[in-house]
Amino acid sequence: MNPNLLPDLATFVLIIDHGSFSAAAKASGATPSAISRSVSRLEKALGSKLLHRTTRKLALSETGKMVYEHALEMLHAAQMAVDSGSSRQSIAQGKLTLSVPKAVGRFVIHPLMAEFFARYPQVDVCLRLEDRYMDLIDDGVDLALRISQSPSPGLYGKPLMPVSHVICATPAYLREHGTPEHPQALRDHSCISLGETPADSRWKFRRGERVETIQTHGRYAANHTGVRLDAVKNDLGIGSLPLFTAREALASGEIVQVLPEWEFISDYSGELWLLWTRNQHMPARMRAMIDYLSEKVPLHT
Repeated sequence: MNPNLLPDLATFVLIIDHGSFSAAAKASGATPSAISRSVSRLEKALGSKLLHRTTRKLALSETGKMVYEHALEMLHAAQMAVDSGSSRQSIAQGKLTLSVPKAVGRFVIHPLMAEFFARYPQVDVCLRLEDRYMDLIDDGVDLALRISQSPSPGLYGKPLMPVSHVICATPAYLREHGTPEHPQALRDHSCISLGETPADSRWKFRRGERVETIQTHGRYAANHTGVRLDAVKNDLGIGSLPLFTAREALASGEIVQVLPEWEFISDYSGELWLLWTRNQHMPARMRAMIDYLSEKVPLHT
């Protein structure tokens, strides 16, 4: 075998793992033209087309599939050789960027960071609290937490905990205004919603096969979970909250769940997924964070 082809084989794997020439170029620090030349050299040396390129996506040829599988094995073997020669590979160190929804970051992840830093003194963490979708490669994110019914296509991941919503109020508010016995009774209450779209004030409930949709009203709305929680605690009304944000106040009796026999249906419900891109050479710092969050986050359920 021509050893000069080894870098081109590694580049070929990078292209497939990242889905495009431009993404592979960004990940490797090379130019797209250099990436393209690498594939051309490889195809010329092998005498076969490896990729079918369209304006929208890349598709592997039959030869390309076989080359990709063997190249992966080659890279894995090379990494094992490197790891065996350097104990530093097993040490969690360096900077890790973690993208999380704002409420999850504030109420679930941030409280866990002190213990993580104590366990892994050589790892630095950049916690990016964003409710918008972030592309892990384009935005330079190592790990992402997202609330979804299923993992994002093209990403690896694992569910950490279920995310559900509840509606809550203080005992004082309910003493003054009454306790709703049915979702329809919410029409007579001040309800605190997300407030980003008109749909946020249309609350939906399920009990068995029965579904009720209520147009709620209230003087206050806030697109920040912590603010809505504070508003509920200050007797401003009945608020919709992710259970993981309300659990402590519910346990202390500071607030109580309203209509507990009804399931509150929210787009912000599902599973909290920990996601990452395919990486045959996952840094020890990423593995450390994955293992740590897998241990700690389920305790919030």
